[in-house]
Amino acid sequence: MTAGCFVTGTDTGVGKSIVAGGLAALLKNSGCNVGVMKPIATGGKYHNNRLVSDDALFLMSAAEIDDDYELINPICFEQPLAPTIAAQLNNTAIDLEKIRHAFDILCKRHDFMIVEGVGGLLVPVNEHYFIIDLAREFKLPLIIVSRLSLGTINHTLLTLSYAREHGVNMKGIIFNDHADTNECLKNYTVKEIKRFTNVPVLGAIPFDKRLDAENYHKETVLKIFSDNVDKSIII
Repeated sequence: MTAGCFVTGTDTGVGKSIVAGGLAALLKNSGCNVGVMKPIATGGKYHNNRLVSDDALFLMSAAEIDDDYELINPICFEQPLAPTIAAQLNNTAIDLEKIRHAFDILCKRHDFMIVEGVGGLLVPVNEHYFIIDLAREFKLPLIIVSRLSLGTINHTLLTLSYAREHGVNMKGIIFNDHADTNECLKNYTVKEIKRFTNVPVLGAIPFDKRLDAENYHKETVLKIFSDNVDKSIII
């Protein structure tokens, strides 16, 4: 079984890429041969006539790797939509074998894999296959990224419950304060989630406007994650 983790979120826009990239930078800085992957991306942009994902590029920069981009992000769509919808608009189907092949190659090159999903666990990849199925197929435990805002308790507990019911192991939860939430709400949200689950809280990433996947500052990311994430549980 491959060592690593599958980074998912309670929703879209919760900061999965920041967390996945931050973890990659943290492990790389400690001497770990870490690999990264963004199997499916939507909302891609054209750079030098090639459609790429800013999230995937951020992961590559954070991990300081030179694997071929097509292995890191084998499936990319321009439309910022659910993968199934983006695929339909492009008159194509998502090639799961292409994703599996890329993952197998990366696993042989790296000791620890960080894989970032798209959206949450129930984002559809095709008619019968969801992101949770990809995590389960890769046999990677989940790191759930939760934003610190109203609704987080419900979203987090629902995600945990669904993962458990479908046989996916969990490594822990990382809270990401992506919108500078007030301290009272943050403290009580974390406390309540801890009260209702025994899943470890790996850390809470404070709001910092410099945490931007499109404008990567390595030292900033390393400092924030070193100070706020329990690395010993992740490896």
